Amino acid sequence: MAEAPRRPGGIGAAIAAAEAKARRSLLRNHNGGYAAVSNLELFFDLIFVFAVTQLSHFLLADLSLPGAFKTGLLFLAVWWAWMFTTWVTNWIDPDRAPNRLMLGAVMLGSLIMSAAVPGAFGASGLAFAVSYIAIQIGRSFYVSRVMARENDGQGRNLLRVTIWFAATAPLWLWGALQDSVAVRCALWLLALGIEYAGPVAFFPVPRLGRSQPDDWVISGSHMAERCGLFIIIALGEGLIITGATYAAARAQPGLDLALLNAFAGSFAMWWLYFDMGARRGARHIQNHAVPGLIARQAFTYWHIPIVAGIIVLAVADELVMSHPYEGVHGEFVAVVFGGTALFIGGLAGFKRISSGQPWYPASHVYGLGLAVLLAAWGFFLHPPGLVLFTATTLLFIAIAVWEWGSFHGGWLEGMERREWRLGTYLRTRTDKRRAARLANEAATRE
Repeated sequence: MAEAPRRPGGIGAAIAAAEAKARRSLLRNHNGGYAAVSNLELFFDLIFVFAVTQLSHFLLADLSLPGAFKTGLLFLAVWWAWMFTTWVTNWIDPDRAPNRLMLGAVMLGSLIMSAAVPGAFGASGLAFAVSYIAIQIGRSFYVSRVMARENDGQGRNLLRVTIWFAATAPLWLWGALQDSVAVRCALWLLALGIEYAGPVAFFPVPRLGRSQPDDWVISGSHMAERCGLFIIIALGEGLIITGATYAAARAQPGLDLALLNAFAGSFAMWWLYFDMGARRGARHIQNHAVPGLIARQAFTYWHIPIVAGIIVLAVADELVMSHPYEGVHGEFVAVVFGGTALFIGGLAGFKRISSGQPWYPASHVYGLGLAVLLAAWGFFLHPPGLVLFTATTLLFIAIAVWEWGSFHGGWLEGMERREWRLGTYLRTRTDKRRAARLANEAATRE
């Protein structure tokens, strides 16, 4: 019997074609799995060390409500530029030459934007606005074209993002051309409001529709690691300011204690974020069915107050280093309380999502209550700045110890073993809340 003619190609040809396509691809193609943080991404983050320093100095130069508002507005723009770059580097391969060149251009734009921060509401407003627009539109459009080559749906997803940034560009430019600071703030705030609403609304665009959660296929481990690195940036910037201020300060009582307190506070904040928050957040996003939604909630939005709080508390560090035993004034109390509330509140929201529980961590909730009492003490009794800020550091340490005990042995279990009435009360209350939550979930499913 004659042998049947062999079809050209076959399995070997298909494998060769797939390998050739992978070599040509500019994407990571991690399919939601692990994606390493590249050296280029770490290099990119150095620009934002400078940006965070600029923001701290901007706030320090104007400790007023308008100054805080302007600093917050600039911070939201800086964070949005960094965060959307983090999203796209989750998809594209930073080791491919075209992607490296694009990220290099974004770095240059980010450097110009950061350098323009001190004069953003003056002569440097146009430089700030143009560099921000160029970063957001240029990067998003480039990645939309790269993704469209292999997945038309994901390409349209990034095209919608590009269109949203292009829609706000006139507001940025119009604001930059205004002499009135109030008008500039209003226009830029409107632009940021539209941009921040985009992920929540899934970027609806006429004729292109809106994105779907499945369009945001990301590596959860990469997103968690990148946001953790930004926390390190913010904490490190605070230590840099503290060290520089200490080195330049004149010898005075309390200066060494102020340095020790600044370090202890930074270490306590690091502990609070990385001991439970970062680990549990990374585990939660990696195992979630739709990691893009967790990345949007826990990392894109809830990290904003965490990072902002660290930046604000770095300003408090510098104020204390300058005059350790000077009685506190209203601006200092606002800085300390504002930074503390932002950090603890943001961390509570982040840990609530990453824990999968419907309540906020009790240690953080009660910690916020104590922070209010500390603020009232500072506002009405005017203790020395070092004393008030040391009390804040002790508050961070207390929250860290409480949380450590809760998750490494359990305070509740310890009280139950000792047959304390408080332990019995808390166990009963916890069981009732869990039963109510399970009943509500069952009713929802029905």
